Amino acid sequence: MSDFYQNGIITNFHNLTRRPLEALESDLLGFSKRRPMGLILPSLFSELEGPALTRIIDQLSQVEYLSEIIIGLDRADRDQFLYAREFFSRLPQRHRILWNDGPRLKALDAELAAESLSPQAPGKGRNVWFCSGYAISSGRAEAIALHDCDITTYDRSMLARLLYPVANPHFNYEFCKGYYARIADGKLNGRVGRLMVTPLLRALKKIHGPLDYLNYLDSYRYPLSGEFAMRADVLNDIRIPSDWGLEIGVLSEVHRNYSTKRLCQVDIADNYDHKHQPLSPEDASTGLYRMSTDIAKALYRKLATLGVTMNEAHFRTLKATYYRTALDIIENYYHDAMMNGLKVDRHSEEQAVELFAQSIMEAGVAFLESPRDKPFIPSWSRVQSAFPDMLERMYDAVEADNAGDV
Repeated sequence: MSDFYQNGIITNFHNLTRRPLEALESDLLGFSKRRPMGLILPSLFSELEGPALTRIIDQLSQVEYLSEIIIGLDRADRDQFLYAREFFSRLPQRHRILWNDGPRLKALDAELAAESLSPQAPGKGRNVWFCSGYAISSGRAEAIALHDCDITTYDRSMLARLLYPVANPHFNYEFCKGYYARIADGKLNGRVGRLMVTPLLRALKKIHGPLDYLNYLDSYRYPLSGEFAMRADVLNDIRIPSDWGLEIGVLSEVHRNYSTKRLCQVDIADNYDHKHQPLSPEDASTGLYRMSTDIAKALYRKLATLGVTMNEAHFRTLKATYYRTALDIIENYYHDAMMNGLKVDRHSEEQAVELFAQSIMEAGVAFLESPRDKPFIPSWSRVQSAFPDMLERMYDAVEADNAGDV
């Protein structure tokens, strides 16, 4: 059972009583009459061939309160898209697949790219951005959740708890972030969150003082979780990174646009696991090496917009401060794991910290060397200013892909 403390600057929803799923879903079904709900699923085609997504779809098939499910499909040719249409056909809810590699959406993407309004790189951020545009154009949901498609321990209670704070018409929350303990197979996981993000935020506070933004991020128990929900109006003005900085970028954007009184987090699972990225110490373009570098750059960009001055000397100091803070945190996690009968490989934990310290410095160098870098995908409000009919055309393209020959 989790604690009941409200010790951050955002509201924390706990799982205090293990309220039955049936009761939660009954409430949500009632809420849906006033505030319809939807779900975005960003997916690679390869995930359709694994057990995790099959379980997720089986669970979602039992959810009665969803008005729409939007699936973003990446890396799929024509035959694979047709397979996906059949794969998702057992969903009883209205559902649409965005075939991001199909000719219709690629043609729209080319128009956007000609005006520098398209995401510059493929990936989850790009997928989520196009799904968000379709959700706006559809207008069938006022509260929208998003979660990954590789959750091997998925249960539909995760979705119910995630949506509840933004779907309840008596609450005024605009955004909700899911959190959970990353424990599987008798060991602690979530290395980037535990050993990189948390000690990096605390190192930044030591150097710059308790900035509101840093206190805000440090209030999230798992800032890198891929599960969040929001009111539909949030999607119009949000700008998100197209790289691994997506989750930090989303948190930064809602902090910029809304009072912290309108933001919250919720405990959505006792048991959570998904596919794991390798550390990849020899290849900065993949795995946790790239992830940690992208996350650090996302933090630096946000701090720069707040007037924080950074130079090479600053990043050297930050690297050293982070490293000492992270080593202390390793000790804390090691003792916590021992008390709970879990395994922690301290050698591999310290190897991860050494890599993250390196990526923090390399991210700083890249940040200084690319002052004109445009990492954020433009908001849909800006797109609609340049192309007033783009959302309608996207809607028509998706409908055509899902209903007719391709």
